Amino acid sequence: METKDLRISGSRLRKSLEEMAAIGATPGGGVQRLTLSDEDKVARDLFVKWLRELDLDVTIDDMGNIFGRRAGADNRLAPVMSGSHIDSQPKGGRFDGILGVMGPLEVLRTLHENKVETHRPIDIVDWTNEEGSRFAPAMVASGVWAGALEKEWAYNRTDINGKRFEDELIRIGYKGEIPCRQHPLHAYFEYHIEQGPILERKGKLIGAPKGILCLHWYDIYLEGTANQVGPTPMKGRNDALCAAAEMILKVNQLPTKMGGDMVATVGEIQNYPNSRNIIPDKVHFTVDIRSWDDDLAIAAWEDVRKAFEEIAGQRGCPIRIEETWRVAHSPFDERLVQRVLQSAENLGYPALHMVSGAGHDASYMNQITSTAMIFVPSIGGRSHVEVENTTWEDCEAGANVLLQCMLASANEK
Repeated sequence: METKDLRISGSRLRKSLEEMAAIGATPGGGVQRLTLSDEDKVARDLFVKWLRELDLDVTIDDMGNIFGRRAGADNRLAPVMSGSHIDSQPKGGRFDGILGVMGPLEVLRTLHENKVETHRPIDIVDWTNEEGSRFAPAMVASGVWAGALEKEWAYNRTDINGKRFEDELIRIGYKGEIPCRQHPLHAYFEYHIEQGPILERKGKLIGAPKGILCLHWYDIYLEGTANQVGPTPMKGRNDALCAAAEMILKVNQLPTKMGGDMVATVGEIQNYPNSRNIIPDKVHFTVDIRSWDDDLAIAAWEDVRKAFEEIAGQRGCPIRIEETWRVAHSPFDERLVQRVLQSAENLGYPALHMVSGAGHDASYMNQITSTAMIFVPSIGGRSHVEVENTTWEDCEAGANVLLQCMLASANEK
């Protein structure tokens, strides 16, 4: 069989995805498999087992990234890599991230059973802590691997209960011995659900993003004065939650105010002491700003930061701001993007040249090698929620595009 006629097994891909979905399954049909949790360990163990069944060279680095390498005809050449992440959001979906790990796994299974030899080696990877929902920010381990983030800084990230990233990595047995650092790559492909409504609305099966928006994360800490709600007059209160409420509305109004293609979101908030009859004296909330225009995102942040400081002063609530994370927008390699579009056309799948509004490990990989992504539709545009869904037929189609793209790149001299 010629490699252009190879197809993955849709039923086998579905079976792998369903086995993974059972790990951390939630009553609403989603998954909760937070980074470095017990559920994450179980899923990692299963993934490593599957890699070893294919006789891959399995390595784990000291950030917990899991790699499997399939040898090529010339192992001196830089490999082609594909992967994503196994961790999920709290009550997240069954496809986000994991499709991008099970997709290349199915590609490798297809090559293995058909005894296909590629010119270059092929790597599959599970990146640790892509979501950033337990240990902020997102994409930490791929960032360390790419040299964009400091390892010790990553090790000292803590979750809401004060548990350190490194300690949890050791606890589940996935702090590997090899150093987390980049090595030469020929190309990187990341397969993913779209996580938005565009493909479905336009009736397209495959998305080929031209790149990823910039991502800016900020953490806001406010202090007020706690007191009993009944005897304390409204006048003169220093209510940290009221100050936060005003600020959150400013964030929501920001894209309209600034113009351009931008989104701004407050997605997390902690209120203390969180009692119905005590005036809140501490609030922590997050701000997420994204745009294709880096300068617009920075200008928007400076505008809303000024508003935050004015509100804090008016409310008598001291404010502390942390600029947690900034990743510039990532334009992908146009040659690889065209390869995705051409592969889709060759397979008879309608495709769309688009932009990714979600962040992915591909943002960091794009800094060190030629990179492209492959999207398939999200039903109703829903993601990071239990009802997240993509048809099995679309999962199969995207994996076939991935197969052809990886074969083409892995056979380049």
